Amino acid sequence: MDPQITSQVLRQARVHLLAHGECPPGAVQERIASSWQRSLRAGVQPVGRAQAQDPLTSSEMRQVLSRSEDLLAIARPVMDYVFEQIQDSHSMVVLANPQSTLLHTLGDAPFLSKAERVALRSGAIWTEEARGTNAIGTALVEAKPLRVEGAEHFLEANGFLTCAASPIFSAQGQLLGVLDISGDQRQSQPHTLGLATTAARMIENRWMLSRHQRDWRLHFHTQAEGVGTAAEGILALAPDGTLLGGNRAAMQALKIAAADWGSLQWQDISPMPLNQWLAQGRFPGDAVQALPLHSGRAVFARLVLTDKELQARSLRAPSTAVHPASVPSVGRVDALAQLDTGDERWRTAAERARRVLDKGIALLVQGESGVGKELFARALHESSERRARAFVAINCAAIPEHLIEAELFGYESGAFTGARREGQIGRLREAQGGTLLLDEIGDMPLALQTRLLRVLQERSITPLGGGKAQPLDFQLICATHHNLREAVAQGRFRSDLFYRINGLAVQLPALRERSDREAITHKLLAQFNPGAAVRLHTDLAVAMAHYPWPGNLREYANALQTASALLQAGEDTIGWAHLSDDLAQELLRYREGAPQAVTYAEPEAAASLPATNLKSLSHTAIAQSLQQCRGNVSQAAKQLGISRQTLYRRLKEAQATQSL
Repeated sequence: MDPQITSQVLRQARVHLLAHGECPPGAVQERIASSWQRSLRAGVQPVGRAQAQDPLTSSEMRQVLSRSEDLLAIARPVMDYVFEQIQDSHSMVVLANPQSTLLHTLGDAPFLSKAERVALRSGAIWTEEARGTNAIGTALVEAKPLRVEGAEHFLEANGFLTCAASPIFSAQGQLLGVLDISGDQRQSQPHTLGLATTAARMIENRWMLSRHQRDWRLHFHTQAEGVGTAAEGILALAPDGTLLGGNRAAMQALKIAAADWGSLQWQDISPMPLNQWLAQGRFPGDAVQALPLHSGRAVFARLVLTDKELQARSLRAPSTAVHPASVPSVGRVDALAQLDTGDERWRTAAERARRVLDKGIALLVQGESGVGKELFARALHESSERRARAFVAINCAAIPEHLIEAELFGYESGAFTGARREGQIGRLREAQGGTLLLDEIGDMPLALQTRLLRVLQERSITPLGGGKAQPLDFQLICATHHNLREAVAQGRFRSDLFYRINGLAVQLPALRERSDREAITHKLLAQFNPGAAVRLHTDLAVAMAHYPWPGNLREYANALQTASALLQAGEDTIGWAHLSDDLAQELLRYREGAPQAVTYAEPEAAASLPATNLKSLSHTAIAQSLQQCRGNVSQAAKQLGISRQTLYRRLKEAQATQSL
């Protein structure tokens, strides 16, 4: 049908909806009609200025991005690939989190200016309740891929868009976000939904591989050539045959619901015992071989085992059942020892925690934000007997209060409005047999503390909406930057829960208190500059050594990673030029060691400098260096830790900016 005629029909259908509360039969796709009705009930007005939720502030956005950094790291390369396919087509690629907040966008410049007018940019929120029917918000509500064309958008202002979005799921069926391709409706391409869905599956597969590096993985397809492609099914399983999770292709092929993970075994998918199937292959880590299913058909599969010695044992003794306890500890890398860079307080905390591992004692890890509590907990898990099972980290401060109960405990199908049809296993059951980290537990609402206490006491869980109680077995580690004893005294934290989680409390030191900061610096610089001997300029190293680093290791690592990225070819010294402007201005106070007031250049001395920011180079640092060196560019460049060519280029860029 002609697009203009289609738009006219849809507008008439929208008018009918506003007048009668329902769409005329057959005028609108069923999924779009349902979304329109939800939009109407939410009070969205299709015509006029949209009363959408304000975009996040920079501070709020930093917090959102921090919570989404794992997803962003995995999704960005896939988004780059997708953008290469749609470049110059007046389109953009968008990644949003489960709350419909846009995290990252890539797009053609001409289209981006139009997209900006409808707030299609990072930090904007595209829920149905805020913006009516749209591919991002509606795909998240339905948890299914969706295409929204032109006037199918509930807001007329968005009628110039054509959007295709596909949700992204974890290996346990948890909704991670959504990938969207939006473009000009006049250049609509029918293949964009397929491209968005394929990209979402690529992200899901990469997410699964990153989360189950230490689990066994079964890769399978109906054709031998399909194993290893984006279309393959992937299952994560424990050495005893417990199924821990799987990608969408695996769930569809084996008819597995998200709520089943953790309770299904190998024998639930195949009539052939696991050790027997392993024994018939030439080498399980390489061979693709037929695997019979209970349905009567077979797939081609390859089992990836994570421990070479375990693979050897499977081959040497095929008739012996493989069990997690048989995993050898000899030769295994000690994850806690790898984190140890020499600080005695940190080492004492690590050794005390190590001694109670695998003894059923709950651990409470305390310390300021950014000291590495989750990293410490993950290393404890990898040093424990449970290392072959899942490590599940939950940030109690990051989950909306109205969702945290469903997120933690799971739910049955139809447990509440908006619940997924197949239910959800819940994060506690995801940790079955492994380690559960409850990060920032001090921010858990009191009502949830009561239920968590009951779960920890009974070591079983009943999902929302009823169902059979499921036994729980995991190592519990809690982490917080709060003083929980004070919180108990003030009535903000339950005393009985505090005593339950405080089997052993260890305190991680703040970065400013650590004696191994030089070793940490060397380790981080080596990590961010592989194969290169990069150092800090002496002047900058003094300032960094005395700066209190309120964000601790997280802030310090981010600063060094950014500075490393700003190094020019051939540069091996990080100086003031490689810092972000705000950090450079803070560190200038510590240039001589003790904190000082920042002395800015006199107007005459700074007259030749630009009035605006010098991108990655702090003009305060340049002005001071030139003033102290009496205009000697060579000395100033040396003081800043950069080459003369770099300093000249920065000044030239700044002067060009000033002249605009």
